[in-house]
Amino acid sequence: MHKKVELFIPCFIDQLYPDTAFNTVKLLQKAGCEVIYNSEQTCCGQPAYNAGFWDEAKTVGANFLNNFTENNYIVSPSASCTGMVKHGYNDLFTNSIEHNKCRSVQRNIHEISDFLVNVLKKEYFGAELVGTAVYHDSCSGLRECKIKEEPRVLLSHVGGLELVEMRDQETCCGFGGTFAVKFEGISAAMAEQKVKNAQAVHAEYIISTDSSCLLQLQAYIDKHKIPMKTMHLVDVLTSGWANI
Repeated sequence: MHKKVELFIPCFIDQLYPDTAFNTVKLLQKAGCEVIYNSEQTCCGQPAYNAGFWDEAKTVGANFLNNFTENNYIVSPSASCTGMVKHGYNDLFTNSIEHNKCRSVQRNIHEISDFLVNVLKKEYFGAELVGTAVYHDSCSGLRECKIKEEPRVLLSHVGGLELVEMRDQETCCGFGGTFAVKFEGISAAMAEQKVKNAQAVHAEYIISTDSSCLLQLQAYIDKHKIPMKTMHLVDVLTSGWANI
């Protein structure tokens, strides 16, 4: 019996990396899921929440809660947005009219590597990508969603891919939402350090489960014409497939 999965595609992926969204659908279907996508969904409210506009964040968050049901798993290719729902919503909806619905959604929502490895117990998807890569632990993935081994387990089954660890593995890439705008110099220096650590282990790819981190790092890579590419975990796990 197929598991029904409601798909949450964050703003970043919807606007900038639509191929990652389509690959998420393919990956979940290959894992044996029936994928449900509510086209009315919008943002989870994280930008407003992080900027201190909690009333506005609550309005957006209430819409998010209305767009998903309490009956199915909710899966997202973003640890950042998953972390917002799991933790940020405690500040917005505890003891509110949405309290019970919020708790149900929080229990059901999973970042995709967590869902594949810990819920479905699936690790191999027949992907192939030849090269050397580092996995970038996003702050939200590591600290909010407690994801560390799951992406590495999935990547260990990708044919032709050598996964290596880099120095300061758990250090932030410098994006941090509005942090990158307010503190551009510090943000750029953090991106530079992350990319240089990847270069030091001869990585050809930087892989992560957060597109915002990848955007930050790819901007530095492009600016300095470095022979390296960032890739979302989902895009790696669907690499080398015949067209389906």
